[in-house]
Parts: sequence; structure tokens; C-alpha cells
Amino acid sequence: MQCPFCGQDNDKVVDSRSSEGGRVVRRRRECLHCSRRFTTYERPEETIRLSVIKKDSSREPYDRQKIIRGLQHASYKRPVTDEQILRVVDSVEEDIFAHYDREVPSTFIGDSVSVHLRNVDKIAYVRFASVYREFRDVGDLIQEAQEVKDAATPGTTQRPLFDP
Repeated sequence: MQCPFCGQDNDKVVDSRSSEGGRVVRRRRECLHCSRRFTTYERPEETIRLSVIKKDSSREPYDRQKIIRGLQHASYKRPVTDEQILRVVDSVEEDIFAHYDREVPSTFIGDSVSVHLRNVDKIAYVRFASVYREFRDVGDLIQEAQEVKDAATPGTTQRPLFDP
């Protein structure tokens, strides 16, 4: 493994643990050249391909990068780090694999992304929701923003976004 700080290819594994229900191995490594620590994640290649059922009932292969790109667009010029985006995607994948084996509705993915993104950045969430929920006019956008604002105020109720 090449050190992301000094580029040397000489490190040792300090700690190793499973995450995502054993699907991913997280390794904490230390570079023997510069002594800095970094984390790597190892995930197996999927032998069973997961298909996404689109709104028009067509199917396409699941693509992790598509979720990452959507989150990057939604969080453009927001204080959302790449690490936070990857944590959201990991959480979404955990939700997917906990509920589906071979096919997952795109609506489930969108709802899961919404729930996790809302906890990271409210503005990025509203941006994502405006595309995902296909708001018809500014009134829909204002209503969603008001619900996010009200949810931040104690004593108010909100509609559930995601019920697995």
C-alpha cells in the first residue's frame, strides 16, 4: 500500500476490523518511512450484480459512483468533506444490502440518501431533494425547506422520509 503522504510503499497494519456487517475490512496503517497513519477500506468485488429498478420499471446495474456524483453535486460549495460523502454512501449501501439481494428500487436508494444526507448538511439535502423529488415549482422547494427548518426546531413534527 502506498502512503498517501510520502508516497513510499512500506507500511504496517496497526489495526484491522470489519464493518458494514463484515462486508468491508477497515485497516489502520502506519507508514514506516514518515510514521504517519492512514486508513484503507477493502471491499470485495460483487459477484452477484445488484440491479436498480428505475421509476419507469427499466433496470440498470447498481453504480456506487452515481450516488457519489449526486452527493458531490448536491454538496457543491458546502462544508461537506469527501469522507462525509463516502460515509453517506457506505450507510446507503448498508441499508440496501440489509433489505435487498438482487434488485433494489431507485426510490429506496433516493430515500436512504436523503435520510443520511439530511443528517450531514441541510442545504445539500434540500438541493438533493429538489432533483430527486422532481419539485414542480418553487412552492414545493419552499415547503421542503420549511420542513427542514421546522425539524430543527424542538417540539415540531415532520413526515418520515424513510421507513425501511
